[in-house]
Parts: sequence; structure tokens; C-alpha cells
Amino acid sequence: MTYCVGLKIDRGLVFMSDTRTNAGMDSISTFKKMHVWEQPGERVIVLMSAGNLATTQAVVSLLDERNKAVGDRHEKLLETPSMYQTVRLVGDTVKEVIAHASPDGEKADSYFNASFILGGQIKGSPPRLFMIYPEGNFIESTDDTPFFQIGETKYGKPIIIRAYDRAMSLAETVKLLLVSFDSTLKSNLSVGLPLDLLFLEQDAFKVGLNRRIGQDDPYYRTISDGWSSALKIAFSNLPDFPG
Repeated sequence: MTYCVGLKIDRGLVFMSDTRTNAGMDSISTFKKMHVWEQPGERVIVLMSAGNLATTQAVVSLLDERNKAVGDRHEKLLETPSMYQTVRLVGDTVKEVIAHASPDGEKADSYFNASFILGGQIKGSPPRLFMIYPEGNFIESTDDTPFFQIGETKYGKPIIIRAYDRAMSLAETVKLLLVSFDSTLKSNLSVGLPLDLLFLEQDAFKVGLNRRIGQDDPYYRTISDGWSSALKIAFSNLPDFPG
């Protein structure tokens, strides 16, 4: 299991992902789930993944291999004319990988499934954010749905819904995401530290803040301990049941 969030604010796009991968309680590993393709001054593409590790790694490797190939007939991530064409390319690659890995007749909702969050900006258009399903189809974020989650979403979603504001600063957004992730970490052992954080500022066309947050990170510890204390105080301040 995993937990990834891609979120739109007025200043740009913010991404956060955990790094835990497990195949049972006695087989836990750390794998990066956030991948970046950058052409400074022209575009930045960010892809986060959840699901079968072999599938997600194959998708990323195939995209990367084709992107670097000379004279390859396949489309390349750093040459697509728009973010729509980029997400279509990634969706087609997801379908290709799952079809190749699955036994005859097996569907995308099988053991081999994977889902993705894709975001970025190409010069001449605004930042855009998409969620890609195992079938290769996708949806785009809107004002009504300004963020996407994949993986273990249920514990951290209520926090984002209640506190999100599009006008938030980057500092506030990171704080919000860390509270969302901390709640998920404490509720599900299959989601784990360290966390990867990345910020794409609108019209910068380069990676901004890019940081890995571990167990000993002082700000993370402050947020985790502070959120626990704040919840206890809020709970104690609620009126008792008048029974």
C-alpha cells in the first residue's frame, strides 16, 4: 500500500508521497514513488504511483527509456505539445504494461493494477493535474476537485477536505499535507516514512522545493506531536453527552 497526494494551490502544484512498499508484514522495503522529468525553462512533469510495484516500475522505466531513445517512433514525455497529450501518453503506457504483464484474458483490475497522479506545466499553458486509472483512462482536477489521492486515502482525506484553501501559502500547504500523512501513518502500517515532497511554482518551469522528510526531521516531529496534542485538547473541550 502507499499514500500519494497531488494538490493545486494558487501558487502552483504540491506533491507528497510515502516510500513504503510491502509484500506481507515480513517483507517491507523503501521505494521512491515520485518521479520527475524536467526541461528547465520549458516544462516539468511529475508522476506518482500506487499499486503493484513491478507494474509501476515498468511504466516509469518504459517512459524514461523511450524519452532518452534517439530516433524512437514512440512519443516522448519531453516532446509532448501539451499536458493533455502527456497524460494520454502515460495512460497508453499503463495499458501497454498491464496488458503485457497480465495472463491472457486478465483485466486491469487484477493483481497487476496500478494508479498514478500526473502533474506539471508546459510553457504556454497553466499547471494541470490528473489522476490515471489502471485502465489507462484519466480525469483532471477542477475547482471543485483541486486534489487527488491514490493508495490508502481514507485516513488523510477528511483533513484535507476540511482545511484546504486554494489561497494557502506553500508553508501552510506542507503543514496540511504532513498532518494528512501523519494521520495515515498512525492508522495504517503499510504507509511509512520517509516522505517525498515537491513543489512546482506556476510559470517557474523548474523544480522548486524538493525534500525528503524522515522520522528524525524536526519539523515533522513538531507537526506530529502538535497534532496529537491539539486533538486531545479539542476533544476535551467538546461538551459531554447529556445522558
